[in-house]
Amino acid sequence: MRPRTTTIAVLAWLSLAGNANAETLLVGVAAPLSGPSAILGKQIEAGASLAAKANGVELKLVDDGCTANGGAAAAREFAAAKVGVVVGFLCTEAIEAALPILKEASIPVITVGVRTESLTDRRAKTGWPVFRLGPRGDDERNAVATILTRLWQSELFAVVDDGTIYGREIAETLRAAAEQAALKPVFVDTFRPQLDNQIGLIGRLRKAGATHVFAGGDGSDVAIMGRDAGQLDAGIIFAGGETLRTLPGDAPYATGTLMIAPPEWADVADPKVLEAFAAREIVSDGYTLPAYAAVEIAKAASALAETSSKPLADALTAHDFSTAIGPVRFDGKGDLTENLYRVFRFNGVRFVPIEDQ
Repeated sequence: MRPRTTTIAVLAWLSLAGNANAETLLVGVAAPLSGPSAILGKQIEAGASLAAKANGVELKLVDDGCTANGGAAAAREFAAAKVGVVVGFLCTEAIEAALPILKEASIPVITVGVRTESLTDRRAKTGWPVFRLGPRGDDERNAVATILTRLWQSELFAVVDDGTIYGREIAETLRAAAEQAALKPVFVDTFRPQLDNQIGLIGRLRKAGATHVFAGGDGSDVAIMGRDAGQLDAGIIFAGGETLRTLPGDAPYATGTLMIAPPEWADVADPKVLEAFAAREIVSDGYTLPAYAAVEIAKAASALAETSSKPLADALTAHDFSTAIGPVRFDGKGDLTENLYRVFRFNGVRFVPIEDQ
């Protein structure tokens, strides 16, 4: 019996020693905590801090200022502190200045807000260990093209844009996709934005026989088009991109207006996490929930790296992660494997996912 007791005691001591020596994951958080983007940086700070408490993670928070100098300085701080992973970053200038330094230190980055396509498209050349927990810059226009060519394949549709780079690019992507699908819009034009009315445009659309119109432009312009079409009894359904998230102004959106956009994170988030936010009087909007999810992913990937004896960046690639905002998986470039954009319909009060109606 004595040898058995001694063995158990030794094993228990080793277990306690191992737990005592286990290191808490240190996660760097890069966010603009000063300047014009500070309100967004505070959202990252709030979400990451709440996730750290829930997951037993320690944070090192650094203000990147949304500038190249700030990003580089933050990266040097993270490297000196030997953080395991960095989350945050909202600005291209800051993250592009930080990544060479973080790459040298073998520290991967999960960005919650940078949409610049080249950030991940250049991975084969740069080797930057960056992962994007959010849309790419081209996700919106690609989603518009994919969704509307499917929904409107039997409709008489038109494509108009406001002449801005954003409007032209999204409209042109839709037109090209329609051509690939052997579909042809009945009307294509550029409209003048920010007018008090769009009656002239509605008249031309009605003359062309359009029953569905995609407008590449601001939500306020789409709202005015919907109002004027209703007044003229034109029977036209309008659609727009993510800009329709913005309140339109004096003219409300017409019932039936379509919006292609990512979901509001609070609408798809884990209710228990939302309760934790509410208990601490933290508003779960903007980047709070993505920052929370980024810390969750960092913790899970760190555990995977330890068990597989592989670099943390490898653990982040091609693995499924359960997060507060749903399942997440990164591809070989570091982008999300799923396009987040969905189609919503305005029900007279708010935009609701079509599948929920």
